[in-house]
Amino acid sequence: MPQRLDLQYFSGEKTEKATPKKREESKKKGQVAKSADVNTAVTLFAAFLMLWFTGSAAAQKLFHLMQFTFQRNLTVDLTEQNIQLLFVELVKETALILFPVLLTVLAAGVLSNFIQVGFLFSSEAVRMKFERINPLQGFKRIYSLRALVELAKSVLKIAVVGCVTFFVIWSKKDQLLKVSQVSVESALGMYGKMAFQMGFYAALVLLLFSLLDYLYQKYDFEKSIRMSKQDIKDEYKKSEGDPKIKGKIKEKQRQMANRRMMQSVPSADVIITNPTHFAIALQYDDQKMEAPVVVAKGADLMALKIKKIARENKVPMVENRPLARTLYSRAEIGDAIPEDLFKAVAEILAYVYHLKNKVQR
Repeated sequence: MPQRLDLQYFSGEKTEKATPKKREESKKKGQVAKSADVNTAVTLFAAFLMLWFTGSAAAQKLFHLMQFTFQRNLTVDLTEQNIQLLFVELVKETALILFPVLLTVLAAGVLSNFIQVGFLFSSEAVRMKFERINPLQGFKRIYSLRALVELAKSVLKIAVVGCVTFFVIWSKKDQLLKVSQVSVESALGMYGKMAFQMGFYAALVLLLFSLLDYLYQKYDFEKSIRMSKQDIKDEYKKSEGDPKIKGKIKEKQRQMANRRMMQSVPSADVIITNPTHFAIALQYDDQKMEAPVVVAKGADLMALKIKKIARENKVPMVENRPLARTLYSRAEIGDAIPEDLFKAVAEILAYVYHLKNKVQR
């Protein structure tokens, strides 16, 4: 039965999720899932939240500053030095009043960015690119689907904030109709409270919209960095190397290891065999080694080669099927034999040494 061809593979359609390497490269270029609306909404909400706690004290300080300015500063002589001192004093006092709100806005802006993308510095994002000032590319950006989505979002936000503002004013219509009957101080307090409510509720609504916008931006970002199957294959080749070349390298390394192993067989003290399936070459030097060491091992064809070299170099061979199987499975080349096999191997070595002594006599 003929196999079905994956047409997406040949068409290069980007249907696969981005790899970690692709994500890291995008992050280095400053391409991340980020919503500017989140920054705006969080900073606006934080500012009004701080005004909720410090608004009364700030208004009181501002009132005293204006009172002091109208009572004292307007009576001083208008000299260059006096005007400079007056300006510096007013700026200093105003900065102290606004400092908590400004610090809160700064912290909220940094925090909202960090939550979205973490710590990120990318020189690629601020690098000069001539395609950005290309009129044709700019025209495409203006009349793209993304531009239409951003326009729809802006219109929706203006409409929602307008509705929130209207409902707050509508709920205060009775108080507004009676504003001419109250003192200036009460009227200012009522206007200030109403302005705070409009801003606070608008910030809450924008915060909700920003969360939805972040989800959309994340979806759009994931879509933009998708990869085709060919892209993934090419990336793998670049990072890991061509599988064919890697296979050849591994085969070469295996051949070199086998060659070194075979060169160690003539120096072995004994070859333990299965006799047809396994062959393990052991070497022992009581002056240098604490236990016999496996210098070569092999199965089937490799075992035959080991035994052939052993016969050519007159290395003793002992048949012990259980011990051969156990050594083959539990000991690697260069490893000492397992401790529970000391006795069995010692008996074989003693037998081999006994035979050698007889031959020498």
